[in-house]
Amino acid sequence: MICDERYKEGNVRIPSGCAISGIFHKDGKRTDGREIITSIEVMHERSNGLGGGFAAYGIYPEYKDYYAFHVFYDDNIVRKECEAFLDTHFDIIEQGIIPTRKIDKIINEPLIYRYFVLPKESKLKASQLDEKEFVVECVMNINTNMNGSYVFSCGKNMGSFKAVGYPEDVGEFYKLDEYKAYSWTAHGRYPTNTPGWWGGAHPFSLLDYSIVHNGEISSYDANRRYIEMFGYKCNLLTDTEVITYMMDYLLRKNKLTLKEAAEIVAAPFWETIKEKETKEKERLTYLRTVFSNMLITGPFSIILGFNGGLMALNDRLKLRSMVVAKKDETVYIASEESAIKIIEKNVDDIFSPGGGEAIIVKLNKEIE
Repeated sequence: MICDERYKEGNVRIPSGCAISGIFHKDGKRTDGREIITSIEVMHERSNGLGGGFAAYGIYPEYKDYYAFHVFYDDNIVRKECEAFLDTHFDIIEQGIIPTRKIDKIINEPLIYRYFVLPKESKLKASQLDEKEFVVECVMNINTNMNGSYVFSCGKNMGSFKAVGYPEDVGEFYKLDEYKAYSWTAHGRYPTNTPGWWGGAHPFSLLDYSIVHNGEISSYDANRRYIEMFGYKCNLLTDTEVITYMMDYLLRKNKLTLKEAAEIVAAPFWETIKEKETKEKERLTYLRTVFSNMLITGPFSIILGFNGGLMALNDRLKLRSMVVAKKDETVYIASEESAIKIIEKNVDDIFSPGGGEAIIVKLNKEIE
């Protein structure tokens, strides 16, 4: 009943949707997945068990020059179809089932395979594409045309791991305690208007870019229709997917900087731009005008992972929480301070970025 005390304002706790966390070692130190699992588990109540996942960078040093395809299959029939496609277009250096451990809380798992590949030289030359564009087109082909096959990770020396479940259970399922990475991101999902299924869990990845996201994109349809003009296909039934493709378009295809990409998807208000000095006003006006269809509206906080770095970004009104902390050469990012303090109590600095303020961290040196 409407007047029931249980449903009055203030008596029902509705979490602000999803949890995100990130750990980045600027000195390139590689640590296993136990800390990131502990961090995201603290925010258990921000999730509802309909999705959890992780992205890890630096985990495949022995195959660092090859693209690591992580693929979900509904059955072995579609697996054979997809593997025939991969064998036609790529040299497959190594392949097999991604190791998992059976736990009661993760059920109805698909077949989960991993392939380390490079484009066949003859196919690459015939395509007249550069290597990365060739890989992207192949991934889009599989995810669009092979019903029951989903390439959910395809970068070099990195991988995404995701499932339907709470993130701490997903981490145990994928044995992330046995991987070592210099960069970890994590997501606990609380879907509000999209289905909870394996392909729709975060992170969303393309090449070495990965996105974990807390929020809701009210501009999703406009963003999706625009980005699909450039060959991207949104097949995974979740609004966050479009952010990954927009970042790839801005950073890889248009060669923009991380700062410029942030100024497009979380663009300053026109009133703010008007107050800038002439050159800065012209620069920001250009970005807002040329890439107007890539402005994300609605509440969000995201962590963008890429080889060698992380970027954290809030919407320009800061409608979703985000905390950043530093300790020596390590940077922590999370939806809540508790998710940082549980793994590092004595931080050197801790703060909450402003709306639209991009926090960018990179390795101090190249990973060998």
